[in-house]
Amino acid sequence: MEAIPGPSTARKRRRDEENVPESEDYDEALSLEQSLTFSDTLVALRIMRAQFPQIEKVSVQPFILRSQLYSSVKDRTQVDRELESLRRDKVLRIFKLNTGQDDHAIMFMDDYLNQIERVIKRMAAKKQDELAVFEWFKTHVITSKLEPSYRTSRACEQL
Repeated sequence: MEAIPGPSTARKRRRDEENVPESEDYDEALSLEQSLTFSDTLVALRIMRAQFPQIEKVSVQPFILRSQLYSSVKDRTQVDRELESLRRDKVLRIFKLNTGQDDHAIMFMDDYLNQIERVIKRMAAKKQDELAVFEWFKTHVITSKLEPSYRTSRACEQL
């Protein structure tokens, strides 16, 4: 019979950096995964806004669907609270979509105002005279009416 060699007396030197037990590596990976799940609504909105495709010939400003936001943030109730607060602070504008489903588009107020300005410039280039309605809308509706929808009858009352 052949002799089975015994345990080697030469042992590998442990690196100081690798003294972390495997369970801590696993816990660290889990905490990283959890930290990638958004906990703050505004941060999630800014990240999604940054990922919005920039197409030169299309002049649509970035918007986020509420359902997208819900899929990125754990607590929907907290999302709704933070959206309401951001809407009241005039950081965001929320729009009811006419899709037959109960979904809303969320747009940063600066982007919304930029969208209006682009339309005004496009209409001015075509020599259209109805530009006063946009200025009226910016001064009377945007600052006072924060709800997701706005009825035509309400606009006529304000005129």
